Amino acid sequence: MQKILSSSQDYLEAILDLSEESPNVKSIDVAKKLDVSRASVNRAINVLKEQGYITQERYSDIYLTDKGIEAGKSIRETHNILQRFLVDVLGVSPLVGEEDACMIEHCLSDETKEKLKLFVENYKK
Repeated sequence: MQKILSSSQDYLEAILDLSEESPNVKSIDVAKKLDVSRASVNRAINVLKEQGYITQERYSDIYLTDKGIEAGKSIRETHNILQRFLVDVLGVSPLVGEEDACMIEHCLSDETKEKLKLFVENYKK
């Protein structure tokens, strides 16, 4: 998977979450979820369209491409692994674990992600 800017990762993850709640994702929904302006969403949408992660006709719903779904799920998986590690292993509060996982997920290598995933999966065993 090509390297995705951290801000674009947040948008992909949000669009994935919203698309699982409803097939009709609108830019206003993304703006509310991420607490950003619609102008910011529109800029991100254009970047994600250029990179082939989403499709959207002017002023219509946002749809993830197969590539976008794959990337969004990978980002979410990284987030979840980090959150579990921070909360379950290190004992940080769930709120801090959520916030920190969101920040760390953007700079974690695939190798570290896989090692951390194995560690977290085997930690309770």
